[in-house]
Amino acid sequence: MHQPVFFEFGARTNYSFLEGAAPAEEMVVYARKIGLAGLGIADRNTVAGVVRAHAKARFEKTVFQPGSRLVFADGTPDILAYPQNRRGWGHLCRLLSTGNLRSKKGACTLFLGDLFAWQDDLQLVVMPSPGSVDCKSLQTLLLKLKAVAGTRLYLGLVPRYDGCDRHHFATLAQLAGKLGVRLLATNDALYHDPKYRPLADVVTAIREHLTIANAGFRLQANAERHLKSPREMARIFHDYPDAISNAGRFFRGLSFTLDELKHQYPDESENGKSPAEMLKRLVQEGAARRYPKGTPPKVQKQLAYELELIHFKKYEPYFLTVYKLVNFARSRDILCQGRGSAANSSVCFCLGVTEVDPQHFTLLFDRFLSRDRDEPPDIDVDFEHERRQEVIEYIYATYTKEHAGIAAAVISYRARSAGREVAKVFGLSEDVQSGLSSSIWGWWTTSFSEEQAKAAGLDMADPVTQRVLTYAGLLMGAPRHLSQHVGGFVITRDRLDEVVPIMNTAKEDRYMIEWDKDDLDTLNILKIDVLALGMLTCLARAFRLLKSHYHKPKTLAAIYEDQQPAVYDMICRADTLGVFQIESRAQMSMLPRLRPRVFYDLVIEVAIVRPGPIQGDMVHPYLKRRQNPDAVEYPSEELKEVLERTLGVPLFQEQAMQIAITAAGFSPAEADKLRRAMATFRRTGEVSNFRDRMIEGMVNNPRHRYEREFAERCFSQIEGFGEYGFPESHAASFASLVYASCWFKTYYPDVFCAAMLNSQPMGFYPPAQLVRDAREHGVSVLAVDINHSTWDAALEDGGFDRAGIEPRHREMRDVILSKKSVRLGFNLVKGLNEDDMENLVKHRERGYRSVRDLWLRSGLARGRSNGWPTPMPSVLLGWIGVRHSGPLRRWTTKALRKACLYSSGPAMPTFSANPPSTCPPCCRASR
Repeated sequence: MHQPVFFEFGARTNYSFLEGAAPAEEMVVYARKIGLAGLGIADRNTVAGVVRAHAKARFEKTVFQPGSRLVFADGTPDILAYPQNRRGWGHLCRLLSTGNLRSKKGACTLFLGDLFAWQDDLQLVVMPSPGSVDCKSLQTLLLKLKAVAGTRLYLGLVPRYDGCDRHHFATLAQLAGKLGVRLLATNDALYHDPKYRPLADVVTAIREHLTIANAGFRLQANAERHLKSPREMARIFHDYPDAISNAGRFFRGLSFTLDELKHQYPDESENGKSPAEMLKRLVQEGAARRYPKGTPPKVQKQLAYELELIHFKKYEPYFLTVYKLVNFARSRDILCQGRGSAANSSVCFCLGVTEVDPQHFTLLFDRFLSRDRDEPPDIDVDFEHERRQEVIEYIYATYTKEHAGIAAAVISYRARSAGREVAKVFGLSEDVQSGLSSSIWGWWTTSFSEEQAKAAGLDMADPVTQRVLTYAGLLMGAPRHLSQHVGGFVITRDRLDEVVPIMNTAKEDRYMIEWDKDDLDTLNILKIDVLALGMLTCLARAFRLLKSHYHKPKTLAAIYEDQQPAVYDMICRADTLGVFQIESRAQMSMLPRLRPRVFYDLVIEVAIVRPGPIQGDMVHPYLKRRQNPDAVEYPSEELKEVLERTLGVPLFQEQAMQIAITAAGFSPAEADKLRRAMATFRRTGEVSNFRDRMIEGMVNNPRHRYEREFAERCFSQIEGFGEYGFPESHAASFASLVYASCWFKTYYPDVFCAAMLNSQPMGFYPPAQLVRDAREHGVSVLAVDINHSTWDAALEDGGFDRAGIEPRHREMRDVILSKKSVRLGFNLVKGLNEDDMENLVKHRERGYRSVRDLWLRSGLARGRSNGWPTPMPSVLLGWIGVRHSGPLRRWTTKALRKACLYSSGPAMPTFSANPPSTCPPCCRASR
């Protein structure tokens, strides 16, 4: 029998948050499996999931069309909207953006008038609400829409299996015939496979904040809302064959594909110079600064290669934008540094984006940008945590909010949240919910075990327990909502809201788009990561303190060039409390064994104490070889070049790529796919897919046939750290900050302590431990004082005691250059406000003489509870503890308490010849 042709539209995925129950990728695969000619995804007021469906359809060679289900706030029935072309996609994005921007974050409020404003080049399917049809209102709606949409308008027929389908279909068919509107058959799918119906009920109960037992008619009446085969759909609509054929007509009217969204990046040209000319000039100028004695031929060759490839990919404007941001930051003395794969690029180094010369390492530019890989470069730039906001404001001021937006981050259900939500839906007690959630050790858990059920007090023989664990496992990985990326910006030449819908963020006049990093990579849309790093804030403060108190201006690059044995001596003793990256107990225990003596040792140290190398059994072999590097043997000369810098043990992603290219015959593009499979936090398990390809490639290598045992062991190591593999370029960028923080701690522990205290919270250690460590290094740390402290910790003359350095740090006595003491700031006192404390400092002049003087002159506002300035008790008690003791302290404390009781009148004047009547008796007596 001839197989009918059918295209399904209106299918919802789990990106119709808590409505659809299935992943977009599975919907696409299942559609192909059951023989659908094409699939149209339409999630509720969003296109957040269409890129995943598009990517899967491209891989499966399945026909796919993106759209959206418009759900209105004015009682209008739902309408499916699909773009006919690129202009129609822009209109759909503008329509959804309109609804997003008038709503709070996470909501979309649409009205019918919005659709009329943006309906051009959209094909529309009106979806009558379930139940009896209000023919009059539906007719009015169809007439209005037909007047503007014409033949682009369809009326959807959806089987509900409620006993009224024949009557319902007949009524709609009669109305459609009367108005000249085509019918379109659809099953309005909520999931792909009928086995997902229970999960659909679970997400409905979560959405409605009800248990399954109490959800009632909110749940689906049956399991029929799944993707159905063309034969089954033809059977259901055998009385309306035009509704089936119109699905094909509807599909043929859609020519748009997401591949058309080629990124229109801002031009960035100036003074009539093309972006290519500008970039070449800036690189040449940067090379002259980086290599004052002349650019080495090797670097010149590498720069020429990179510039040619950048020009071939037309990425010059992207590099110019990053340069512009970094240049702006440096003009404002905002410390910044590029990291990640950009550290593989000599162009980025010459532009000043990164600080580590890639020529000092065997790094792979192809990891950053490749001719064979159709993927945009991704440059991550860290800025001072406290001043990143200035860079973000510069982006919006330069490119405007219509052309710049922050990427999304998809917040998904993890084991804990899925377990808790599903347990709640099945009516389990709070204790059981908490027990099940707390039995999960980490986000990496991918399923629930019998042990976890027992820990929560559940009986595995109970059917309810089995259902909870089953559906919690299915819910894991499903998106919960869209959040804001930590700093990924998309900048466009065209209007951003015609590329992707935008939405509000928590901050006014800041927009977020609906797609995350993976979606942007799939569509080759460029993104710049403007990230915040606390250690950069600390180092920036340290540079300022060093300049103002020791008159020694320094830069990050200058410290990196100043490689000193004394710094490495301190590192080898594991005297690294508070420094960047190597301050944890695990790192401290590794340092005396690794004994770093050169900068590359720090690169290895940053990368080796990670779950990946530990799981891959790389740590002990590396340490053993480090004890006798001359005895290390390499399987071949070609692999010696790859592994020599890590003594034959592959520690980095770049080395895995190089092994695949050199020994297994991978192309650079294939090696990059291996790298992507190993990318941090992917958790996809795709590394194992390359196993046979790599092992057989190494065994059958025509230049050097490797032993199968060695090949298997080599791949096992790569597979072991696949989920946590650390890029060498990333480790090198971080290592420069490791050295800089160690340099400050070695020579100026007073500066380092003050900078760390002023950059809290950060790192592993609380301020008390940082203070103790500074004292052990001879630094005098002075307590908070009303008459001497400012908001931040500050340096004061004198107080450094070289003889007071702890014996275990005796090697530092002739190394430390500090001469100052550290005065703790008000920022360490809980409950204080910076503005209030600045007011206090402003009014203290030569110092406060008494409690009453402090009360009258401090300029602090009244507290809400008892009329006394809220911060006064904690500040004063600390001050009294330093200045007074015995009877005087007790008297002053008593006076303070009386003041708190009596001072409930109007605000006190700053100065007054006669105290007002509301002044406590102690104060009046003292006058």
